[in-house]
Amino acid sequence: MEHPGADAPSQSGPRPAEQGVVISRGLRVYLRTMVPQDLEHLSSWVEDPFLERMVGSEFLHSYKHVWDKSPAFYESVLTDPTQVALVIEAYRGWTKPVGVVRLFNIHLLEGYAFLETILTDMRAMKRGFGIEAAKLIAYYGMDVLGLRRLEAKVYEYNVLSMNSLRRNGFRQEGVLRQAGFDGERYWDLVIFGILKDEIEAVRRRDKVYLPLDPSEGNGREST
Repeated sequence: MEHPGADAPSQSGPRPAEQGVVISRGLRVYLRTMVPQDLEHLSSWVEDPFLERMVGSEFLHSYKHVWDKSPAFYESVLTDPTQVALVIEAYRGWTKPVGVVRLFNIHLLEGYAFLETILTDMRAMKRGFGIEAAKLIAYYGMDVLGLRRLEAKVYEYNVLSMNSLRRNGFRQEGVLRQAGFDGERYWDLVIFGILKDEIEAVRRRDKVYLPLDPSEGNGREST
C-alpha cells in the first residue's frame, strides 16, 4: 500500500503499458497483462502490512511465502488456467501500476470464478480506480470466458471494499464465521456474489468500457 503523497501523479498523458498487452480500457484505468518487470512492484507490495491486513491476498501471499519472490512466479501465473491476473494502470501520469485485479478459481464448466482487487495506492482508492478495474475484468470474464457468476470475499472490517462491491452490483450472500486471519486474530469473511444479468445491468448503467485500438486486445505484442 503506497501512502498518500508518494509518487504523486504528473500532468502528463497516459503512461505506456510497457510490454504488456492492453486487455480492457476504462475511463480512468486500463488493464494489461503482466510482464516480468511487474515482479519488482509485487516485491514491494507484499511487504506492506496495511495491504496484507485489508486484502489478505492469496496472490501476494503465494508470491512471498510459497514462491519466495522467485522470478518463476511470473511464468506460473501466466500458465495457470484457473486464473487471469491483470495489472491496473491509471491514466494521468501515474509513475507505476496502482494494483492488480484478477479472476481466480475459474470454473469454466460451471461458469463461475472469484474476484480479487488489490489496490496499492491510497489515492487510487479514493478515486474509485478499484471499482472501475473490477467492472472491466467482470466484463472480460463474461464476454471472453463465458462466466455467469462472480464471487468475492471481504474481511468484515473492510467497509471500503464492501461498499465498492455493492456499487458494482454485488449482493451480500452470507458470512463465513472467523474464516479470515489477519496475523493477530480471526475475523468473519463476508461473501458477495453477482450474476451475469446483474453485470450487464451495471454495464448499461455506467458505460465505463472504451473500445480497444486495432493493435490492442489481439493477444500479441505490438511491433
